[in-house]
Amino acid sequence: MGDVSGWGVVMVKEALSLKLHMRVADVLGMAILRGDYPAGSVLPPEMQLCEDLAISRTALREALRGLTAKGLIESRPKRGTQVRDQIHWNHLDADVLRWRIETTDTATYLEKMFALRRATEPEAAALAARNALPEDRTRLAADFQAMIDAGMDDAAWVAADLAFHRTIYLATRNEFFWPIGEMLAVSLKQMFSIAAQGSHRARAIAEHGDLCNAIIEGKPDLARAASLTLLGNAVSDVERVRTQGH
Repeated sequence: MGDVSGWGVVMVKEALSLKLHMRVADVLGMAILRGDYPAGSVLPPEMQLCEDLAISRTALREALRGLTAKGLIESRPKRGTQVRDQIHWNHLDADVLRWRIETTDTATYLEKMFALRRATEPEAAALAARNALPEDRTRLAADFQAMIDAGMDDAAWVAADLAFHRTIYLATRNEFFWPIGEMLAVSLKQMFSIAAQGSHRARAIAEHGDLCNAIIEGKPDLARAASLTLLGNAVSDVERVRTQGH
C-alpha cells in the first residue's frame, strides 16, 4: 500500500487554492460588473494582477478560466484578456447574479426582477397546475405551511417564501423553466428580505394560499390569476417598505 501520510496536506492545499481563486474571481467579477473594466477594455497583464492581488499565477489563471466560462471575458492573441459585451454574459449564473445584486442600485435591480417575474411566474404557475406530480404538490404544500409556521420570524419567512416559488418552477415539469427558478432562488432573496419587513404578511399568506390551492387542485387559469394578483401587490408592498418603512 502506498504512503498516504501526505494526502491531508495535499487536500488542504487544494482547498485553500480553490477558495483563493474563487475570491480572486469575486474581486475581478465585481470590478467588471461595477464598470471598472467596461466592455472592450483589456484587463491588466497577469504579472500586474498577481502583484496587485498578492496571488500566484495559478490562482489567477483559475479565476480567469471561471470568468471566461461565465462569458465575462475572453483571451485574444496579442491583445490580452478582454472584457466582453454584456450580451455574452451568463446572467443566470449564481455568481454573476450575486455580483449584479451587489453592484446595482436597489431600485433598478428590483424593477428588473419584477419585470422578469411578471413575464415568467404566472405562466409557470399555470404550467405547475397542469403538470405537477404528486410529490410537487406535497412539496408546495409543505413550503406554504413553512411560511405560516414562520410567524414573525423574517429569516424563516424569507427562506420558506423562496422555497415556495422555486417549487412552482420545478413543478412545471419543463426543464427550460427550472434554471429560472434556480436563478430566482438566488436573486429574490434581497427582494423578499425587503418585503418581509412590511405589515402585509397576513394578506400575503392568503394570496400564497390561493396560489398554492390552485396549483394543487390542478386549475391553471386560477393559478395564473392568483400569481398575477400576488405579484401586483408585491410590487406595491416592496415600494412602500422602501419608501415608508412599513
